[in-house]
Amino acid sequence: MKSSLVSSKNLIRLQSAISRSFLQHSSKPISQTPFFIPIIPTNTINLYNQRYQNLQFQIRSNSTSIMSSSAFKPEQARLPPALPLPSPPLTKFKIGICQLAVTPDKERNIQHARKAIEEAAQKGAQLVVLPEIWNSPYSNDGFPVYAEDIDAGHDASPSTAMLSEVSSRLKITVVGGSIPERCGDKLYNTCCVFGTDGKLKAKHRKIHLFDIDIPGKITFMESKTLTAGETPTIVDTDVGRIGVGICYDIRFQELAMIYASRGAHLLCYPGAFNMTTGPLHWELLQRARAVDNQLYVATCSPARDTGAGYVAWGHSTLVGPFGEVLATTEHDEDIIIAEIDYSILEQRRANLPLAKQRRGDLYQLVDIRRVSAH
Repeated sequence: MKSSLVSSKNLIRLQSAISRSFLQHSSKPISQTPFFIPIIPTNTINLYNQRYQNLQFQIRSNSTSIMSSSAFKPEQARLPPALPLPSPPLTKFKIGICQLAVTPDKERNIQHARKAIEEAAQKGAQLVVLPEIWNSPYSNDGFPVYAEDIDAGHDASPSTAMLSEVSSRLKITVVGGSIPERCGDKLYNTCCVFGTDGKLKAKHRKIHLFDIDIPGKITFMESKTLTAGETPTIVDTDVGRIGVGICYDIRFQELAMIYASRGAHLLCYPGAFNMTTGPLHWELLQRARAVDNQLYVATCSPARDTGAGYVAWGHSTLVGPFGEVLATTEHDEDIIIAEIDYSILEQRRANLPLAKQRRGDLYQLVDIRRVSAH
């Protein structure tokens, strides 16, 4: 304790000496200022060297101890353990991402989406993705007005009836963006996935609601009208195993990690990032989810309408498992067709064997629903 006090006093004297020297010469040009070399007391130097050497020894000893005594347990980094990547029904296929202009005319929006899906299929797309809230303006006032009873189907849900018909007729898989869904007295932001037979394969209700407040930029509270979903959604299709999220869901890496641990090949995020966060985060988040989990990520936004109450950023994108942007739009209405090659997943995972390097002895992702199912 005494040596510690001596060290502190000497350091204080040293700082004071340096400060006095600087003040004495600071009014002169640098070229005229004498070069000052402080004299550090010998006992301070000896004490510093002794402590520094002891610290080095302690760090090395602790590091060696940790490395030698703690076995890496990558299989325990995920609970239950990650499922092996399933063999997809096909290795290569084309995806069509349809960035659509949205109007207040619901019937027009439905017919316009139908034509876009047909065009993408004509260009060879076996999977087509639509934007978030494509049948309605994106607003809390609009959600109750445009909402549909998806479970009732047919006339109660003309948007999903169209998706079912077109997917069956064209024999393609459709990740149908999202629409406002009415279920009892609740409203949801919901994405429906239809198989090549036209049947509803999965329904994802947006889990993380978009409630943000950036003063002077944007304030939006989805929770004023919408209810949050409760279930991660992963679905086996004719184009592989797909994990589904909607817009704000992409910010939460835990959801993507759960999808990856359940064997997803591809994550699809219909989304409508805004003009504030879009330029900063939209592409960044897509690439992060892809490279962290070593799988494909596809996003689809509405086209930008500067006259709308909510202005979307656009830039629908496909990202590969190395975080590379494979295809993207600008902000106008567009359809992009790109190839997905699942054989690259295993290649990238061999290049960077993250699954074998996770520190299950230090951290763990728990998939609550899978644990409960056991």
